[in-house]
Amino acid sequence: MKIPYEIWIGAHYAGIAHPFLKISKNSRRKDRFISFISNISMIGIAIGVSALIITLSVMNGFQKEVRDKMLSMLSHIEILSPNIQLNHWKEIAQIAESNLKVQATAPFFYSQSILIFRENFKGIQIKGINTEFEHKVSKIHTNILKGEFNDLKTGEYGIILGKEIADNFGIEVGNNILLVIPQNSFNLFNFYPRMKQMKVVGIFSSGHYEYDSSFGFLDIEDAVKIFQENGTSGIRLHLEDMHLSKKVSMELEQLLPPYLAIRDWSYSNQMWFTAIQTEKKMMFLILTLIIAVAAFNLLSSLVMTVKDKQSDIAVLRTIGSGSINIGLIFLAQGAIIGIIGTTIGIFGGICIAQNINSIISFIESVFNIEIFPCEIYIFSVLPCDLRFYDIATISSTSILLSLIATIYPSWRASRLQPTQLLRYD
Repeated sequence: MKIPYEIWIGAHYAGIAHPFLKISKNSRRKDRFISFISNISMIGIAIGVSALIITLSVMNGFQKEVRDKMLSMLSHIEILSPNIQLNHWKEIAQIAESNLKVQATAPFFYSQSILIFRENFKGIQIKGINTEFEHKVSKIHTNILKGEFNDLKTGEYGIILGKEIADNFGIEVGNNILLVIPQNSFNLFNFYPRMKQMKVVGIFSSGHYEYDSSFGFLDIEDAVKIFQENGTSGIRLHLEDMHLSKKVSMELEQLLPPYLAIRDWSYSNQMWFTAIQTEKKMMFLILTLIIAVAAFNLLSSLVMTVKDKQSDIAVLRTIGSGSINIGLIFLAQGAIIGIIGTTIGIFGGICIAQNINSIISFIESVFNIEIFPCEIYIFSVLPCDLRFYDIATISSTSILLSLIATIYPSWRASRLQPTQLLRYD
């Protein structure tokens, strides 16, 4: 296939020589400065694209890791019964499981209490669970640091606490703690809160501070007896794909009784996910300015090229090239610079993103510093999640900005008249 001459000339102006183009030594020396400016523009585009890919990939990794840690404690969908105890939860679970996207169900009981250990006290969230079904809908059983998950047995009044609570209060497996029930007992002479002594049978760590510092797990039947239905009952659902939670929730609303409330995993964390998405969009806009600056440099280099190549334009016009052909030469030059810079940026960004932890380890070893202390951050390594959609969006934006930068110089070149150019050359 024959490639138009406009592309060959545009490639030469962009600093890419071709063996079929015979360029004099004087012309080559004359082109060095313009080629240098073009290369600076190309490097600027590459840096901007790489920075965007690395930043968005790391933000995606953080979002994915935090979401997964949340879902190790939360279920994909919860069916809630705020006012009545779900004694018939198995019938409701069967209705939910009729949806083929629902893989497993488990009952739960939720309430709040005050934990007392020695002279310390703290408000905590209590979840009553059934160990026979719970491991199918959450990963709490894999997060046990001390003790055994199956030690939550009906009638033994055991409790599993979060690592942060245990560390702050000095609680160990086998210790007894007091739960203050948010329901008062009274007789004719006294008015006092209800309390229940519990034995710590396990300590868990989800890697999420909010849950490790505020959650406690009981056997569901013990929880119902202790709180005397002073709480919320429900069913936890696990889906084959958590991204279908909103769709499945709407489908279940058509099948289940109206007194039940249905919430997907993003409902209770909606503000957090909204904040992450907003931050990601703002970072995209801010880092796109790097590409915009490089595109501005590209525009400057093209204007200089048009000014420097006026004699070439005059010769091309006299041998039959139209104004459109002249414009296409400089459009091709800008497009080639933009495409090459974007391509270099994509490969550089992907390589750095995939090896970012090795790079961080090297920097830490050279400068003897710790960039991400494990005591502060919930990740031992920097998470990274490369997504094709982000790469496609970044590359499209970069090439589009490069093409926009070529519009004015190309138009300016196409408007030049050969008679005027040769008169003053």
